[in-house]
Formats: sequence, structure tokens, C-alpha cells
Amino acid sequence: MGNSGSTAPASLGKTHVPHFKWKVHDFSALLETKATSAFSAAFDCSGYKWYLQVTPKHKQDDKGNPYVALSLKIAHRCLELGHIVHAVFELSIFNHSKGKYCGCKASYNFDFKNAYSEQHCLIPLQELLKSSAFLVDDSCVFGVKILKIDVSSPEKKVVVVQKKATTLQNLFVQKKGFIKGAYTWTMNNFLELDLKHFVRSPTFEVGGHKWYIGMYPHGDKYSTDCLSLYLFLDTSDELPSESGKVVEMTLSILDQKNGKHWTRTSGSTLLIQAASVCNLMITVDLTFMVIAGLWVCGHSWGWPNFIGLKKLKDP
Repeated sequence: MGNSGSTAPASLGKTHVPHFKWKVHDFSALLETKATSAFSAAFDCSGYKWYLQVTPKHKQDDKGNPYVALSLKIAHRCLELGHIVHAVFELSIFNHSKGKYCGCKASYNFDFKNAYSEQHCLIPLQELLKSSAFLVDDSCVFGVKILKIDVSSPEKKVVVVQKKATTLQNLFVQKKGFIKGAYTWTMNNFLELDLKHFVRSPTFEVGGHKWYIGMYPHGDKYSTDCLSLYLFLDTSDELPSESGKVVEMTLSILDQKNGKHWTRTSGSTLLIQAASVCNLMITVDLTFMVIAGLWVCGHSWGWPNFIGLKKLKDP
């Protein structure tokens, strides 16, 4: 985690050869998007798919300084109920002047409801922006090396971390302006829909792409006594591999009695009074920025625990 003051990350030495290397070009443009975080595309290691997440302005230290932080995510589809994947890994940033990776060693127990590791602060943001070693031509190189994987399951699966060539990905952020759009999905028969496992809105178009809202009235397999709510990119409207979007999303449910919204916005939570149970009005506000490189957030966004069922059904 972050330390107080201005501190460069510890050296992991030349022995650190990442399984995955992610070069983020135009880092300053990423900051201008005001995105809370960015995800790499998936990479493979020992039969599992992983993602690297970078948070440019992670929680501040006691002097108010934001840190650049990394975390590791495992793909949900790789996990099964009752399985715990314990991983030991190193998160790093490359020091060009010394030719070495710097960072920290960490471990985490991944399971169905805990697919993200903790955020680990690597370097104060202001120190990174002034650095000619970690930031070269406005680009940073992040890495992750998975050292060990243990799986606790009924089968007591043994996983051997494979030695393989480093997977390299690039992210190019090119600011071309924001495209904003909004869509409201009104359900007048929510009590009937409440009996179903999954409900989706009609397809709508924002930013030149087709989307839909997906809702699990009783929660999906990752939730706990909550309604699950997601935004999906329609599969008939796949992005080409050389392009992507930075998406800032707000999902909200209207409390029609009091005229207020229960709102969650990509990474932050604003708790306001809950919605009426009989009729729901869900609004999604989208802000897009066109980038070249990778689809940084996958094809769906949202929250398995969007709102507690008890609170939702409180009239």
C-alpha cells in the first residue's frame, strides 16, 4: 500500500521477468479522461485468464498525495463455486534508466465474489509525472508476474505456473472528444419481471454502438441478497480489435415517490433513497472517449450488488 511522502517503488531486480507486460502510451491523456481505472485485455497464465488494472489516482496518503496503483483480476468464468484460487504475484513498473522492474510482491485469495486483488500503490503520481525513468515519451510499462497458484477445491487441484514468453499489450490513448448519451428503461410490470432470473432492456444506441441494460432481480451468482445491474455492449456490435472506448457510466434507479435516484457511477457510489418496487425506471448515462488500442474494460460494466433487495422492496 502507499507510504506517506514521496517514495519510489522498491526494485524487483533483473530477475523479474513479467508474464504480462502492458505499455500505456499517452499516460497524460489517460489522466485527462478522468477514468478511475483502466483494464488490460485478458492474458493467459497456467490455465487462467487474468487482467491488469491500473488506477492513476489511487487513495491519497496522509499528505494528500495520490498514487499510481495496480491490481490483478481473475476472469469470473475461470472460477467455480467452492473454489479458492490463492495466487502469489509481483506487480511492477519498469525503470528505463536502470533497466529493471520495480514494484511489490503480493498475494490474494480469488473466489466467485472476490475477483479483484487489493490495490497496491507503486509510486506517487506527481513523482511519476516528473520522472524521466518511469515515464518515457509519456509512456509507462507495467507488469505482473505470477509466482505461485494454489487452488482449494473439492478436487484439490494442483496448478503449476508455466514458464512462457512474456505477453505484451499496448494501450494508445488518443483524445478525440467525448460523446455523451442517455437511455431510460421504464418497467411498468416489475412484479412480473421479478419472477425471472434475468431481464434485459431493449437495445439502444449511444456513441455509434448498440447497448442494453441487464438486470438480475434476485441477484446473479456473484451477489449477496442484492439486485444485480449491468450495462452490456451488444454482441452483434463487436468492436474491431484495433479500437476501443474509455467509458464512464452511471446507472441509477428512480425513487418515483420522492423523485430521487439511487445512483452508482463507475467506481464511486452515491447512496440516495431507494426505488419503489412496483415500477422501476433505470437510467444509464454514458460518456465515451474514442481511443486506439485495446478494449480496456471488457464488454460489460456494472455491479452484482447494485442495491440490497431489502432496501429495494422498502416502499
